[in-house]
Amino acid sequence: MSVEDNLNNEEELNSNEQHTKETITRVTGMYKDWFLDYASYVILERAVPAIDDGFKPVQRRIMHSLKEKDDGRYNKVANIVGHTMQYHPHGDMSIADAMVQIGQKDLLIDTQGNWGNILTGDRAAASRYIEARLSKFALDVVYNPKITEWQQSYDGRNKEPVNLPVMFPLLLAQGAEGIAVGLSTKILPHNFNELIDASIKHLKGKKFTLFPDFPTAGIADVSNYNDGLRGGKVRVRAKIAQQDKNTLVISEIPFSTTTSSLIDSILKANDKGKIKIKKIEDNTAAEVEILIHLPASISPDKTIDALYAFTNCETSISPLGCVIDNNKPVFIGVSEMLRRSTDHTVYLLKSELEIQLSELQEQWHFASLERIFIENRIYRLIEEEETWEGVIAAIDKGLQPHIKHLKRAVTEDDIVRLTEIRIKRISKFDIDKAQQKIEALEGQIEEVKHHLENLIEYAISYFTRLKKDYGEGKERKTELRLFGDVDATKVIIRNTKLYVNREEGFVGTSLRKDEYVADCADIDDIIAFTRDGKMMVTKVASKTFIGKNIIHVAVFKKKDKRTIYNAIYKDGTSKASYIKRFSVTSVTRDKEYYITQGNKGSMVTYFTANPNGEAEVVTINLRQVGSIKKLKWDLDFADLLVKGRASKGNLVTKYAVKRIELKSKGVSTLKPRKIWFDDSVQRLNLDGRGELLGEFKGDDKLLIISQKGIVKTVTPEVTLHFDDDMIVLEKWIPNKPISAIYFDGNKERYYVKRFLIESENKEELFISEHPNSQLEIVATDYRPVAELVFSKQRGKDQKPNEEVDLEQFIAIKGLKALGNQLTTDKLKQVNLLDPLPYEAPEEVVTEEIEVVDEKEIPANNIDLSKSINEGDGEQGTLF
Repeated sequence: MSVEDNLNNEEELNSNEQHTKETITRVTGMYKDWFLDYASYVILERAVPAIDDGFKPVQRRIMHSLKEKDDGRYNKVANIVGHTMQYHPHGDMSIADAMVQIGQKDLLIDTQGNWGNILTGDRAAASRYIEARLSKFALDVVYNPKITEWQQSYDGRNKEPVNLPVMFPLLLAQGAEGIAVGLSTKILPHNFNELIDASIKHLKGKKFTLFPDFPTAGIADVSNYNDGLRGGKVRVRAKIAQQDKNTLVISEIPFSTTTSSLIDSILKANDKGKIKIKKIEDNTAAEVEILIHLPASISPDKTIDALYAFTNCETSISPLGCVIDNNKPVFIGVSEMLRRSTDHTVYLLKSELEIQLSELQEQWHFASLERIFIENRIYRLIEEEETWEGVIAAIDKGLQPHIKHLKRAVTEDDIVRLTEIRIKRISKFDIDKAQQKIEALEGQIEEVKHHLENLIEYAISYFTRLKKDYGEGKERKTELRLFGDVDATKVIIRNTKLYVNREEGFVGTSLRKDEYVADCADIDDIIAFTRDGKMMVTKVASKTFIGKNIIHVAVFKKKDKRTIYNAIYKDGTSKASYIKRFSVTSVTRDKEYYITQGNKGSMVTYFTANPNGEAEVVTINLRQVGSIKKLKWDLDFADLLVKGRASKGNLVTKYAVKRIELKSKGVSTLKPRKIWFDDSVQRLNLDGRGELLGEFKGDDKLLIISQKGIVKTVTPEVTLHFDDDMIVLEKWIPNKPISAIYFDGNKERYYVKRFLIESENKEELFISEHPNSQLEIVATDYRPVAELVFSKQRGKDQKPNEEVDLEQFIAIKGLKALGNQLTTDKLKQVNLLDPLPYEAPEEVVTEEIEVVDEKEIPANNIDLSKSINEGDGEQGTLF
């Protein structure tokens, strides 16, 4: 390459470098200015509603356009959208979508046509097919051009309101949701009547509390609502009921879901094996009706909980109260929003009254001038005047002697108006009618002044009128209730099989050639014990190594105090054998624990897992070594305290054990479970919340009676659901009769019956099937007493009340028996009185075995071989 070529190349490189430097542009300033402008625009002009009227800009422009086009008739939505575009700088689709959302809230817009369905998620028809007009409520509370502040539209061609003078907490009634730049808002809708009541309470200086009310109804837990501020949470559930033993029906859905999204989530949970359903039907039209058909072997109660745990039948909503106040976004709670809205309504009412007072005073002023002008024939003074100035001066001079009682001076404009009065009106002027008009205006003026002097009372009467005029049909839809947490591990369908290879030490769902253990789910934990005394809890997986020589594996139940493990092990260091009973309530997953002392060479020689705390009797056989005299004796695990997993245990013997034999199977050593019913969440619990139902052993049942006259007994499980019409819930005593008085719709007579339940776990009707039949009272006392209150009959004396001993009145019969007629007289009322005394047989309660922490009570190192007699036994478990 020549020198010339080198110089050319260098010049080209320098040129490229210079060109590169020239194209570098600093964007810091642009970023600060442009991005901030864009963010401010989105926050203020698109996504976040104003606190003054509760509208976003597009909503405000739609409402303004509706008012401009309002003539009492329906307008095509397409026309309204087109009219709104002269105020709104964005496209027609955004306007149409915003208008549909307002219309679906059924408060401000009177709709006609297919406006979509918030329950199913179906979209509205095209805007050229649907129509709208302002509702009476909107015309009443949203508009008043005299107190509205106006501004120029985005292109300067029109005027639009800065804020509409809304005299109602509209923002809280409709709710709002929007995502801006760097912030968002989510204000939940509230009940119309409750908002008015809260406004009245605020005006009276009383405290109030607001909770959301959703148009889709459902059930809501608002215990953590936090006044709608950041960090709060509302749990919303679908209303699910059991139609029959194999069918569930969803009649209300959670807010923010649709029937389509709900069904999709149910099908997805079914595909993943978390729930098991046979078929699902969507019969939703005006009301929600989703039927879920279950296989015959699936529990409806567990399925309801599983639907809440694994599908959109329960959703969590996080409110965030962000509004525009004085052109700035602020975060406030719903209580403060209501207070500000109510105070703003009072301000608007005051402004409205002041304008009304000014107008009435002007009307009174001119009516008085008109009367003076005509009554005193001042109009004749202008006949000889040749100039306009002369006319004005003549009328002014003629008025002076008569205007001392007027509230303000007479202006030239007043005189001009007098000159515009027609001759026909002057000729037909009636002095009496004019005076009556003036007096009526004076009465109206005094009334407005009274309202201004008593502004708070006027505002209260205003809100009361709104509730009276528009509150009908706007009762609360969402039921407020505390929710009990659903334990997913207790309600999930276990559709996976767990296997174990004991010798090699593997556990998992893919070991199909090995030993089957149990059904499990992918969210379960499993617990396993090995012969060398190791214990581990791990997640269900396809294949997990636990340790060789597995002696026990099962699905692990966290916080399970009823499963008791009985074990005997030989210590690797001292060679002595120890016995222990322990429970495992909580551990760290995938961490190895020892149930021995952890010494090398330790070995578990006997092990059982007992789901109800059973304690068996075993026989210890020693090897014949040296001069040992006692080679065989029995050990009863019931004699031991239940301690923690880390306990050392009690010494069995320091000599070598030949074998351990099971002599007799044990019975439960645990006290029956105490079960409570928490009425606030309508659920059973073991934690002492609510009313104590009693102590339940394994075969004990609950008795449930409903107002419909249905009785059933069920196993007490914390997953049970209860109907709203349940009137009796108690521990079932099989030999205690049930007494009932009911009205038979067919014979139109009251009947008494006493019966025992013959079939457990079966739902049965114990009153007649006629649709007019009705249960009056039901009693589960041994000797109930009823009081009969008779109706007064024409021409007869009032029959005194009568007491009936139901035990003496009728013997115990079958559940399907009609019973005995109670009386031939007409009854007004039947009351249940205190029962007669009766001594029920006492229940035998097993003594409770307490789980003891090893740190509090040390192991008792007593050689049990010295205190337990010999005994023969069958061959037991020997490892």
